[in-house]
Amino acid sequence: MSRGQYPNTRMRRNRMQAFSRRLVAENRLSVDDLIWPLFVIEGEQKTEMIDAMPGVARHSIDRLLAQARQAVDLGIPAIAIFPSIDAALKDPVGSLADDGDNLVCRAVQAVKSRYPELGVICDVALDPFTDHGHDGVIHGDQVLNDETVEILCRQAVHQARAGCDIIAPSDMMDGRVAAIRNALDNAGFQNIQIMAYAAKYASSFYGPFRDAVKAGAALGKYGKSTYQMDPANSDEAIHEIALDLAEGADMVIIKPGLPYLDILARAKTEFGVPCVAYQVSGEYAMKCAAFANGWLDRDRTILETMMAFRRAGADAVLTYFAPDIAKLLHQQR
Repeated sequence: MSRGQYPNTRMRRNRMQAFSRRLVAENRLSVDDLIWPLFVIEGEQKTEMIDAMPGVARHSIDRLLAQARQAVDLGIPAIAIFPSIDAALKDPVGSLADDGDNLVCRAVQAVKSRYPELGVICDVALDPFTDHGHDGVIHGDQVLNDETVEILCRQAVHQARAGCDIIAPSDMMDGRVAAIRNALDNAGFQNIQIMAYAAKYASSFYGPFRDAVKAGAALGKYGKSTYQMDPANSDEAIHEIALDLAEGADMVIIKPGLPYLDILARAKTEFGVPCVAYQVSGEYAMKCAAFANGWLDRDRTILETMMAFRRAGADAVLTYFAPDIAKLLHQQR
């Protein structure tokens, strides 16, 4: 066999030049893929840096507006607002969640008033508001499902009235998507979307987030394993997603992100619905530690991770790197 005949198929040909790599790329990154999680606190002119999440801070509402402006300027389509509530305002049943003038609702009103074109996503769960840090009402060592769902429905309606565009139940109570959909419809909010945390695992990767919202210090021996999913299970995740879709979810979230790409890929393949990955606080913190030590290239690692989400089927990604990614993508134009 002559050298000119071998090999006939050379995979490297399509990789040799930049223009060709662009032409044959199977997946692409866009600022449209980004959701930016932001933390809000009471007060004025306040910014509190979060030690375990370098570069991430809690902002008072006036300073949250500056973050929202940055999202708009960068073309990020949506932000997700998470509250950090003063311990004195928490109680066993998360009463403040059922208050239409609470921190979240006021933050949503401020953002939507200033930037109506920016999508706002609200977490529906009780853990930021309970003194024990669980996502629901507890009795003994049990989180009560139906009693919790009743409160979540009222919480969702308050957030919708404040101007929230997407309700995102993260509590993992059974039947809560159907109940929230019914409550929203009955209150006249038929067009408010539900982005359900359909496959949310009882993960060790949530620690920095719980510090950020000052929740979870008293979860008890089993943590949230009685309602969040066992990391050993994948078929169960598909069952959970199917239930949430049947109950009226418009989109589903898989959380955490990178350690659960198999779940994301299965969900996208089996259901073909909008799927969102959450690159959680622990994933963010680990990368930041590696960047600080010079072990990984920051820009390339951030973009490669995003591409992994897209390749697995994510239509959007909740990530604390959102502004960094948006800036990098703008530079590549």
